Amino acid sequence: MASFKEYRDDYERIWESLQIRPEKAEAARKLAQRIAAGKPRYQEVEARTGVPWWFIGLCHYRESSLDFETYLGNGQPLDRRTTIVPRGRGPFAGPNAFADGAVDALRLEGLVGVSDWSAARVLYRLEGFNGYGYHGKGVNSPYLWGGSTAYGPPGARGGKFVRDHVFDPNVVDTQLGTAVILKALLDLDPTIQIDGRSAGRSAGPHPAEIDPTREPDDELADSTLWVQQALNRLGAAPRLVEDGRNGRRTMAAVAQFQAQRGLDDTGIADARTVAAIQEALRPAADTGVLARIEALERQVARGTAAPAQPAPVQPMIVTPATVAPSVDLAARLEEPLQALRQQIDALRRQFDGARLTAGPPLPGTAPQPVPGAGLGPVNGALGQTIGHLLNGKKSALGIIGAVATQILAQVPATTGLGQVLAQLTPAFGLSPYTMPIFLGLTAWGALGKLEKWTAAAAKSAPQPAPQPAP
Repeated sequence: MASFKEYRDDYERIWESLQIRPEKAEAARKLAQRIAAGKPRYQEVEARTGVPWWFIGLCHYRESSLDFETYLGNGQPLDRRTTIVPRGRGPFAGPNAFADGAVDALRLEGLVGVSDWSAARVLYRLEGFNGYGYHGKGVNSPYLWGGSTAYGPPGARGGKFVRDHVFDPNVVDTQLGTAVILKALLDLDPTIQIDGRSAGRSAGPHPAEIDPTREPDDELADSTLWVQQALNRLGAAPRLVEDGRNGRRTMAAVAQFQAQRGLDDTGIADARTVAAIQEALRPAADTGVLARIEALERQVARGTAAPAQPAPVQPMIVTPATVAPSVDLAARLEEPLQALRQQIDALRRQFDGARLTAGPPLPGTAPQPVPGAGLGPVNGALGQTIGHLLNGKKSALGIIGAVATQILAQVPATTGLGQVLAQLTPAFGLSPYTMPIFLGLTAWGALGKLEKWTAAAAKSAPQPAPQPAP
């Protein structure tokens, strides 16, 4: 992932020596004047988010060409819902439409509440809107440095990504970079403070062993990196750059996944989307566990050695070393099945020997089973041994299991608790399968209690007196 710590010293070094090319100075000054003219409106957003007004103005220039009738997140009209990523935002209306839309867009970028607005952090965030691919090409990004001596000849290397993942070293981007416009803004408005210094000068190189302070957008970057890696594992096309930036291509890939899963294709990885990604990442074999257990139970009950039909799983490459044609498959299964029958018989004998004699039932309670007494058709549905083992416990186990499943299902796997639970038990994340089991267990317990109460009422009913013989 693109690391702020990795790029920080370069940002500060280039920023400190930045010079606007003479032929670009007038264009930069005019753009700075247009941004400064919108300062009162940008300050309304700053008051609600803590994001500096001049940073909002730079984003407004890049995303919306300084049009106050458009959404800051993608440049679409404010008076209708957005149709490109991020989709479904708005509409925003009224005198505060621009401010409301800007607050929404900045919140999606994780910028609301950040506190570090040093020169290096500002440049890192601005470059992130366009991606960090130029670092891998050894070229200073024109998105930041276009129009300065830090990009393009003479004096610096040029080059441009002419389309996705296609870099042409012979093309020079002629647009002005956001760092160049910010430099012109500083010359125009001396009240602008960057990390407490109007000139934006750095304090010198930082020790490599000292990590920068974590910011809210760093947390968002970690989550975005997980989404990018997960979608790449699921076959995202084109493959996403795993840089932790929630850019247009990442949001488009999220929207495509959402559409495939029947979710609102907003392009935003919300809780429902993350849960769907987690579900899609689970091995296909997990979905057939219950079916294979049921098939094995039926096979043992029939006492047959015929192999059960496997549940659909991922294809497996079969080689001569995998299956020996001369060995009968049924004969190979007979020995483990016989051992399984013996284990079940041993468990049944242990359960039968561990039963305790129950005393008389308390008033208002269901009678406890008497040793050797058979259970009714409801409580004994799975046999007398299992029935006695679960007698009086089914409802409690079902309710506790259902509540715990519902709570644990809300824990994202990307959080610390989710990672701990995933280490403690491989069943974490199986709520779509365990919840029906626990609900069924609860219902079985309720029906079992009704059966016992009915039987107790029938026994306690007065018997009719015998009629005298004629």
